[in-house]
Amino acid sequence: MKQTKSFEISKQAVYGAYLQVKANKGAAGVDEQTLTDFEINLKNNLYKIWNRMSSGTYFPPNVKRVDIPKLDGGIRPLGIPTVGDRIAQTVVKNKLEPQIENQFHSDSYGYRPGKSALDAIGLVRERCWKYDWLLDLDIQGFFDNIDHELMMKAVRKQTNCKWMLLYIERWITASVQDSEGNVQNRDKGTPQGGVISPLLANLFLHYAFDMWMKIECPDVLFARYADDIVCHCQSEEQAKEMLGRIDRRLAECGLKLHPGKTRIVYCKDNKRRKDYKNMSFDFLGYTFRPRKSRTKWGKLFLGFNPEVSTQAKKRMRQRMREWNILRRSSKTIEDVAEEANPVIRGWIQYYGRYRKSGLLNTLWHLDRLLVKWARKKYEKLRSWKKAWAWLNGIKSQSPQLFTHWKLLIMTER
Repeated sequence: MKQTKSFEISKQAVYGAYLQVKANKGAAGVDEQTLTDFEINLKNNLYKIWNRMSSGTYFPPNVKRVDIPKLDGGIRPLGIPTVGDRIAQTVVKNKLEPQIENQFHSDSYGYRPGKSALDAIGLVRERCWKYDWLLDLDIQGFFDNIDHELMMKAVRKQTNCKWMLLYIERWITASVQDSEGNVQNRDKGTPQGGVISPLLANLFLHYAFDMWMKIECPDVLFARYADDIVCHCQSEEQAKEMLGRIDRRLAECGLKLHPGKTRIVYCKDNKRRKDYKNMSFDFLGYTFRPRKSRTKWGKLFLGFNPEVSTQAKKRMRQRMREWNILRRSSKTIEDVAEEANPVIRGWIQYYGRYRKSGLLNTLWHLDRLLVKWARKKYEKLRSWKKAWAWLNGIKSQSPQLFTHWKLLIMTER
């Protein structure tokens, strides 16, 4: 007798989702099962996911809470689903995303195929040249405060697929478990770290913000990357008016603006010369502010431009310290380069897109760590002068050894 299932979900969809989760790697959830552990009994584990999802009996395990320290002293809570739950979420994401992707606003950039943070930064850069004023919006605890009823209302506007609606509702209401085993039930929010959370967050703000702006404020341009939002305004008066209107709109959706981080910014440059209390803002790891620049003919002028932010520089230096170079005297400098280069390459590709010179001091910090490492490793290089001479000699002979050396050498010339 042919077995019937409540929902039509193909085994291929589950296997394809597994391959995506495998490629993205990720930590273990509350069950402490790693991807390697999951693959020991891969066929049976994938069958269980398919069988339960197809029959409507799949219930997500608790989400593992991991607190990530922020540089400002705060904590960012992440929710880590189990490997199996990440696969199940990917099944739904792969089904839902193609149905709604083309409906999203063109100025929404976060977690979308074919769009990137650098695209958003470039757009904001160009608009800051055209518009004198900007609203830097910060939604307080966005992921933790998403209203579940409004979230499901938004999802229902996009699909009537019963199994997707069923599992999305179960995911957004799944309990959170901390490192001591304490379980917390949730009546709002969606955990950062879930596979489907970014798509749901985008969908929520699509209705709460993007479409509202399009209908109510069609002349005001904005750029949004997830919950990072800036709006471009013609005047301070317009910026103040928009701030009040957006604040009221978000309150209707169960959200509120952070009073200490939401600001009106004046985009001062060569033509806009007045002073204002706020003349800079951070967006996606870059700080926008008035900066001296040169035309292609070498003439100096004041432009309002992005450069790698102070917070991003701190994160990079912290990552360098985590490599524990000074404790690895058994390693060669080639070993250190092999580990560091993929990360450095990523930094240069992202933070070097605009005003690459802003990276120099931070990248030079790695050279200083290498000199400290050499002084500890080699007795004949105990003095700073000799150690720097040694490193500069290697840099001259093998300028490709570290990814950032070519950039530093070009600047020194």
